[in-house]
Amino acid sequence: MSSKSVIKGRGAQRNVHNRFFELSHETRDDFLEFCEKEGEIADKNKTQYLNVFPKTIVNKVTSPDVGMAYSMNMYQGCEHGCIYCYARNSHEFWGYSAGLDFERRILVKKDAPKLLEAHIKKKSWKAHPIVMSGNTDCYQPAEKKFEITRQCLEVFLKYKHPTAIITKNALILRDLDILKELAEDNLIAVNVSITSLSEDTRRILEPRTATIKRRIQTVKELSDNGIPVNVMLAPIIPSINSHEILPMAKAVSEAGALSIAHTIVRLNGAIGEIFTDWIKKTMPDRADKVLHQIENCHGGTLNESRYGVRMRGEGNIAKQINDLVKLARLKYFKDKAMPRLNTELYESYKIGQMKLF
Repeated sequence: MSSKSVIKGRGAQRNVHNRFFELSHETRDDFLEFCEKEGEIADKNKTQYLNVFPKTIVNKVTSPDVGMAYSMNMYQGCEHGCIYCYARNSHEFWGYSAGLDFERRILVKKDAPKLLEAHIKKKSWKAHPIVMSGNTDCYQPAEKKFEITRQCLEVFLKYKHPTAIITKNALILRDLDILKELAEDNLIAVNVSITSLSEDTRRILEPRTATIKRRIQTVKELSDNGIPVNVMLAPIIPSINSHEILPMAKAVSEAGALSIAHTIVRLNGAIGEIFTDWIKKTMPDRADKVLHQIENCHGGTLNESRYGVRMRGEGNIAKQINDLVKLARLKYFKDKAMPRLNTELYESYKIGQMKLF
């Protein structure tokens, strides 16, 4: 085993230094070679679920270019292992690495349903869509075990409160019964993330997510049941999935999606180091090309934080990507649009039952 060996089933290939720590931990080649000679496993590559107990669960989103005002996350860290995930950096605030720790140490908020109910019962709270998965996927593998997302959906249904979901996991279909009830009153919107039509690409970019075929089936099944679906073609990565924009848009439109959205990949904080290490191990023949093209979209750097520019990029390559998305919308979504979520019912259900007067 060498430092260039690929860890199967994971996105990040190592842990990187936590910027808040003075000391760092390094897995050295001589240690790995020793383990191999002794027949020992240097890294068992197991996922740990760790309970945490936050005081609140609903977060106000202040970023002006995100497209949501409030979000909530049942889990911190995400076993899906998407190599480009911007949420990796947030794991450092919990004392972990944005690399493998993000995928293998999943923080579980079992009190999320109670905290959500307490929040939306506040006298001062006015109905506004709360997005589940503003940071990490609410239907990641942990959800199959803990069912926290389902419990939160039950809270939203109880109070007729609007919500939206972002996911790339077909596990959402488990909760189709609740989603259909929410949809009857226009209280739900689902955003399904699809970044490629190629299983080979999906497998290395997003190792523990649902297959592309299953995700497109999910879009169709949700749509067939009256649940509005937007598809996130995000992120678009030059020379990895940028050539698939039109085919992806066509496929999801035919499956029933009402709209598409996109971002151009940006590799802020620790993500740049993680992504660079990953691509040099998984795509060594085009690593430099991809990295240079990402830099071309962000003024010569992998890191982009300017509001209004960070999501769309700038320069020739970014313009080509953004123009292709515009064309895709004109071609496949001309007469489609996501509905506006209903915020009118909540006040009548705020105390848990319909007011009579």
